Amino acid sequence: MGPMRRTVAELVQERWGDHRPGLWCEDQVLSHHEVAAGAAARAALLADLLPRGADPHLGVLLDNTPEFPLWLSAAALAGAAVAGVNPTRRGPELARDILHTDCRVLVTERAHLPLLDGLRLPGVRILVTDTDAYAELLAPYEGAKPDPARATPETRMLLYFTSGSTGAPKAAICSQGRLAAAGQSLVGQFGVRREDVHYICMPLFHGNAVIADWAPAVAAGAGVALRRRFSASRFLDDVRAYGATYFTYVGRAVQYILATDERPDDRDNPLRVGFGTEAGAVDAARFAERFGVRLVEGYGSSEGGAAIQRSAGTPAGAIGRATPGDDLAVVDAATRRECPPADFDADGRLLNGAAAIGELVNRGRTPFEGYWRNEDAYGQRVRDGWYWTGDLFYRDREGFLYFAGRTDDRLRVDSENLAPAMIENILARYVHAAAVAVYGVPDPVAGDQVMATLALRGTGAAGPFDPLAFAEFLLSQTDLGTKMAPRFVRIVERMPVTATNKVHRVGLRRDGFRCADPVWWWPPGESGYRRLTDADIVALTAEYAAHGRSELLDR
Repeated sequence: MGPMRRTVAELVQERWGDHRPGLWCEDQVLSHHEVAAGAAARAALLADLLPRGADPHLGVLLDNTPEFPLWLSAAALAGAAVAGVNPTRRGPELARDILHTDCRVLVTERAHLPLLDGLRLPGVRILVTDTDAYAELLAPYEGAKPDPARATPETRMLLYFTSGSTGAPKAAICSQGRLAAAGQSLVGQFGVRREDVHYICMPLFHGNAVIADWAPAVAAGAGVALRRRFSASRFLDDVRAYGATYFTYVGRAVQYILATDERPDDRDNPLRVGFGTEAGAVDAARFAERFGVRLVEGYGSSEGGAAIQRSAGTPAGAIGRATPGDDLAVVDAATRRECPPADFDADGRLLNGAAAIGELVNRGRTPFEGYWRNEDAYGQRVRDGWYWTGDLFYRDREGFLYFAGRTDDRLRVDSENLAPAMIENILARYVHAAAVAVYGVPDPVAGDQVMATLALRGTGAAGPFDPLAFAEFLLSQTDLGTKMAPRFVRIVERMPVTATNKVHRVGLRRDGFRCADPVWWWPPGESGYRRLTDADIVALTAEYAAHGRSELLDR
C-alpha cells in the first residue's frame, strides 16, 4: 500500500499556530499563522460568493503580491480551483481565458483594471484587492479558521494555461493530490527545510512558480519571498534581503541575471540551489562560478505527463534518465517505433540525428489530468494510450536523455534532423552572447536552413557584431557539425520573450530574415558572413518563388 495522499488544504491548515515569519513581499511580512488565517478568511468569503451548483473556479489576475499565495491557499481550503490569468493577454483573448475556465470570481488589483475595460464578463464577480471595498468585504470573515474538510486529493486545484505555437492557450488541470505530491517530491529531492526561504520571482500565474516553488515551500513549512515581477538587477539584493535559499527559473531568466554587472561579492549570498529549465550547460556553469550556486536543470512537461530528473553521473548536456517507474521512450512519430540510440564522434557531435531524434512519449501511467473542456487538445496529447510531450529528444546508449527542441522547432537540413537545443548550447559559448535562440527558416529548395538570434553582452544596443570573430568561433567548435552553422544571424538588443521569460520563437520564426533588426548571412559559395541587404532579400524571394515555396516565408 502506497503512502497516504495529502491535500494542499491539509498542508495549509498545518501552518495554523506557526508564528515564524512565512511570507515576505517588499516591506510586508506575514507569519505562517497569518497566512493560514488570511487564507481561511478568503475561503469563507469565497464559499459565499460562488454560486451553488457552479464549478468552483476563480481567476487570479495579479502580480506576485501576497494576495496571490493567500488566494491559492484559500482556494485549497474552499475546494476551489485557481485559474492564473496572464496579464500580457489583451481584449477578447483575455476575456476568453476568464470565461473558458468558468471563473465566477476574478481577483485583481487596480493596476490591472485597465485590462478589463470594455470586456464582457457576464456572471463574473470582480474583487479589487487594494481597495477599501475589498477590505470591508473581507472583514466579517477574519475570525475564520482553516478547515481542510472540503478538499480531497481529487479536488481540482489549478487550471493553468499552457500554449504551443498555435491556437488558444489550453487550461491544464492539476488536482490537490498531485500538487501536494509534487511539492513533497521536491522537498525530498532538494532537502527543503522549515528554515528555508523560497524566492518566487517567476510569475505565479504560470505553473512553474506554483508547482516547483510555492508547493514545496508549503509542503515543508518553508518561507516564501515574492518579487512582484522578475527583475534581474534586483535578484541578488532580494536574495540577500530575504535570506533566500532556493529559487526557480524558466527561459531566459538566468541569462538576464548573468548579463548584470559583476560585483566582487557576488558569491556572498545564502542561495543553495536553483531549479529550472532552459538555462543551458554553459550558463549554468557561469552561474555556479559567479554566484557559487548550483543550478539543477530538470525536465517536466507543462501538463505533468512526463518528467526527467538529473542524477549523479549525468553527462554534460544531458537532462538525466527517466524517473524510475516511468516508461519514457524516444519514438518516431510517423512509425511509432523507438528511435535508435545516439552515436557521437570523438568531439561529441551527434552522427545519426536523422534516426536518433524523436518525440519523447510516456507509454506508461501518466499523472496528466487533462485539459478543461478541450477534448481535441487532449486527443492530440494522449493518443493510443501514450502521452506525447511535443518535445524532441535523443537517448545515448547508457539511457541518458538529451533535449533537442520542440516539435515545432524541428530542423531538417539536407535531409538531416538537427537539434536546435544542441546548437544553442554550442553558440552560448560565444563570449559576446548574452542570449541565443536557434530555429529553422525554410530553405528555398527543400527542408530548412539554420537561423540564430543573438543578444550581445555589454553593448546596450543591437551591436556591434563582428562577423569574422563569430565565424572563427564557429570553426573552433569541434562539436559543431558542418550543417549546424547558422546561415542567418539576427542581432537584437534584447531577446524577445513571453510573459514567462521563454524565448518568443513563434515571432522569431514568423519574422525569419525579413525583420527590422540587423541580419548577417553566409551566402552559398562565399567565404563568410556579410550584412543581408534589400537586394539580397529580393533575390532570395525570387529564388523561393522559382521553386514554388514562397508561401513558406509567410507562415
